[in-house]
Amino acid sequence: MAAPPAIPLVLPGPWDAASARAFADAGFEALATPSHGVALSLGYADGETPADEMFAAVARIVRSVDVPVTADVERGYGLPPAEIVERLLESGAVGCNLEDSADGELIDPRRQADFLAEVHEAAAGRLFVNARIDSYLRGAADPLADALRRARLYVAAGPEGVYPMLAPAADIGVLARESHVPLNAWSPAEGGPSPRELGLAGASRVTFGGALAVRSQTWVTEMARGLREG
Repeated sequence: MAAPPAIPLVLPGPWDAASARAFADAGFEALATPSHGVALSLGYADGETPADEMFAAVARIVRSVDVPVTADVERGYGLPPAEIVERLLESGAVGCNLEDSADGELIDPRRQADFLAEVHEAAAGRLFVNARIDSYLRGAADPLADALRRARLYVAAGPEGVYPMLAPAADIGVLARESHVPLNAWSPAEGGPSPRELGLAGASRVTFGGALAVRSQTWVTEMARGLREG
């Protein structure tokens, strides 16, 4: 298997059309909407955005830029796999993240694999399906072993990539080698491994989740306080 590039594909996470244009104008080749960031922009807590509003937000972001956009649609909002695919394609997204936990708990991996297989079949090659693995996020007893088991099951179900969120750089290489598909790594944007370091560890793609939106919101909050204090 060929070694991954030292500099992986870096996909910033726009939370609205304005941030999407900023990232595209800076020269990024593709973008990845974060459900957390979009939720912030719409006034919802993470995980509470209604499906209609999430897909509408993704569509606005896609329309605002001339680069490919993949979308985080959480666990699909309880929609049938064919409808998830249809709504993603209607939005103009070229791919999606689908996570394997709900209400803070990991989903049975075989059940998730069956779900991913249905999405993959409905997509028929029209979407890059990125299977998010929450073993580290949800505190599995042995997160590496759990993530490896899930990655093997999910890849066999058809998704084009895996995303072991919060996996440390030390585990990324093992997961990438065993998965045999592009591995997406998460970066906190500051205070953690850089995209280049994650690429050297084995990641083919790097995303930031809601970290960029949170940083932006922090800046706005500080600006607002400064204005209020005069």
